[in-house]
Amino acid sequence: MYAIAILGNFTILFVVKTEPSLHVPMYYFLCMLAITDLVLSTSILPKMLSIFWFNSREINFTACLTQMYFILSFTAMQSGILVAMAFDRYVAICDPLRHSTILTNPMVAKIGLAMVLRGIMLILPHPFLARRWPYCRTNIIPHTYCEHIAVVKLACADISLSSYYSLSVAFLVISLDVFFITMSYTQILRAIFSLPTKDARLKTFGTCGSHLCVILASYIPALFSFLTHRFGHNVPLHFHILMANMYLLLPPMLNPIIYGARNQQIQDRLLQLFPHKGT
Repeated sequence: MYAIAILGNFTILFVVKTEPSLHVPMYYFLCMLAITDLVLSTSILPKMLSIFWFNSREINFTACLTQMYFILSFTAMQSGILVAMAFDRYVAICDPLRHSTILTNPMVAKIGLAMVLRGIMLILPHPFLARRWPYCRTNIIPHTYCEHIAVVKLACADISLSSYYSLSVAFLVISLDVFFITMSYTQILRAIFSLPTKDARLKTFGTCGSHLCVILASYIPALFSFLTHRFGHNVPLHFHILMANMYLLLPPMLNPIIYGARNQQIQDRLLQLFPHKGT
């Protein structure tokens, strides 16, 4: 999964960089998504593999908090980029004549910067709160990476502040992002169903298909993991851990596959990179 994620996302970045016709907002946002996917998977995979391959089960506390911060902040950035991609599809379909004037390159850069700053600022209190608690119990967490709640539960103090802040940020980020994505696609579907012919409706909806698949691949495993962690008290521990890994590993692997399989421009550019015989 890690090899596919690295190869796929670097391929997306390379194709967009080398093909001038792809220098448009949709593909800029796709590159931002590819970067967050690379950081997310690289934040946990090398350490996880060292646990399995070399039995290297220890991690420095500062490194643990750093890993926790990267995972949480880039997860928030990834969610924000999906909102930006939904907005891009909304403008392209519902107001196509103004697409190039609304989503200019400076505007795309500002949206990307806003998503990065949101992820950095909202998640910044997590490691500082985790560091201030006294730890006098076991230093073992039953996990393959430094998952936030698993770490702070080791503290021998009241961790309500960390728990409530974590829950509030998760609820705020996910609920707002899902709301904006839903609003965008409600307007998009209205515009699609108002088109006169079936072929036009299918063609227009096809331009959104990849993004919808990426949204489902990103949110469904994360939501399932969150619900089983909070409410699935009878769910076996190994299943909790498996789901917590899947929602971080699955989207980085699937996103480039989805866009590569469904996007004709990316496919054409990839075929041009490989020499072939005949016509």
